[in-house]
Amino acid sequence: MERLIVFGILSIPVINISWRTLFNFKSHGFYRFFSWECIIWLLVSDYRFWFDNPFSVKQIFSWLFLFYSVYLIIAGVLLLKKLGKPKNNRDEEPLFDFEKTTELVDTGLYKYIRHPLYSSLIFLTWGIFLKQTTILLLFVALASTVFLFLTALSDEKECINFFGDKYREYMKRSKRFIPFII
Repeated sequence: MERLIVFGILSIPVINISWRTLFNFKSHGFYRFFSWECIIWLLVSDYRFWFDNPFSVKQIFSWLFLFYSVYLIIAGVLLLKKLGKPKNNRDEEPLFDFEKTTELVDTGLYKYIRHPLYSSLIFLTWGIFLKQTTILLLFVALASTVFLFLTALSDEKECINFFGDKYREYMKRSKRFIPFII
């Protein structure tokens, strides 16, 4: 019961942030919402195990994934704000202000991966999952990853609509989530 209460409380800000896209199946925010909810469920299920057996292999990988996740989110947002020239007059209401880029960012992290912010959430998902692995939580982590994949596909459609062929060319020379792999 405690887990459900904490899940509900943590879901309130996510719902507040995502309300504009909750019923828009074509928006990347729709799928991202469900990934965030999976991540919250992993968090409320695993928080008691974060420091158990701190030098085990899975804990070490967990912390590596979590720290890499933080790096990706910070570097990704900073590059979008600095080089993407976000404009509030970009006519796409569901986007956060920093997502309303008017210039395609294809340097730094973005030279290698198109979605460092979603990649960050994938590493966050698996970093939290590794704290306490169960079959149920494996399915939650897989669901989060699938939702993030769908988020990226939807986001790519939005970027193609805005940037056109420039984005299609960028897709050919970059990976979606992990440099040189996928």
